[in-house]
Amino acid sequence: MTLTVACQMDPLDTINIAGDSTFALMIRAIERGHRLFYYPPEALNYSDGRVWAKAWPADVRNEPGNHFTLGEPVSLDLGEEADVVLMRQDPPFDLGYITATHLLERIRHKTLVVNDPVEVRNAPEKVFVLDYARFMPPTLITRSYEEARAFLERHGAIVVKPLHGNGGKAIFKIDEGGQNLSSLIEVFNTAYREPHMVQAFLPDIAKGDKRIVLVDGEVAGAINRLPGKGEIRSNLAVGGSAEKTELTETEREICAGMGPELKQRGLIFVGIDVIGGKWLTEINVTSPTGIVAIDKFNGTDSSGMIWDAIERRVAERNAG
Repeated sequence: MTLTVACQMDPLDTINIAGDSTFALMIRAIERGHRLFYYPPEALNYSDGRVWAKAWPADVRNEPGNHFTLGEPVSLDLGEEADVVLMRQDPPFDLGYITATHLLERIRHKTLVVNDPVEVRNAPEKVFVLDYARFMPPTLITRSYEEARAFLERHGAIVVKPLHGNGGKAIFKIDEGGQNLSSLIEVFNTAYREPHMVQAFLPDIAKGDKRIVLVDGEVAGAINRLPGKGEIRSNLAVGGSAEKTELTETEREICAGMGPELKQRGLIFVGIDVIGGKWLTEINVTSPTGIVAIDKFNGTDSSGMIWDAIERRVAERNAG
């Protein structure tokens, strides 16, 4: 099966090919004989029922500094000329991101969009996770300093983070005394219109934050991400390091509990974050990462699993 694949993503010249999950997916697509196009999200257009993008035919290769070649741009009708759209631009999950989901929703009955744009819009990482509150640490969503202060007094040290942040950015620990909490809430309320997430601080973060990748609802693999020196954040994008890991019984229970729903929603590539082997903190559906490190430590082929799922879904659509 040869597919025409349109990759909606950040500029190709800005990615780190050594660890970029989208690039790994593109490499595997080329190896499988699929035809790639690249376009940035701002290149989307709509008129008279059509959604199209100014897109460039793309060839990619594992050569640092020479990892891609683009052909002459074309006007690519995403509903008629593409079999698959990979929606892979990085968050933040802002109005631009949401608008892209609305436009791609117009073609999802014709073209497989990964992940499904309606479900991406309906499942922001730190809100969707509330469906699985039984696995979460104590959590508060608020803009109120008074509510945050009361939560701190009940739970001791807390972590405050933007509700729609990404990559470990703007995550703050407030110790039990609450010094600077009022100032932090003031800054957050100025910077963000939406509420903020406040969670009980989990000392187990010192042992790492596990990223588990699920493909079409099934576990593909996991890595443990360790915080850098003097950090509580373990994201690889902010200096964390990775190590090989296995899933705990509770983590398997978490994955089994959400797997069928992820598959039903068309969320083919999902990354969840678990602390201490039992505390679920996020469900990443917008542009999940981690498959390169997972495959490095486990000898797996996560990108191959993702393409197996995509090709299977396209074949089922064509047969139907």
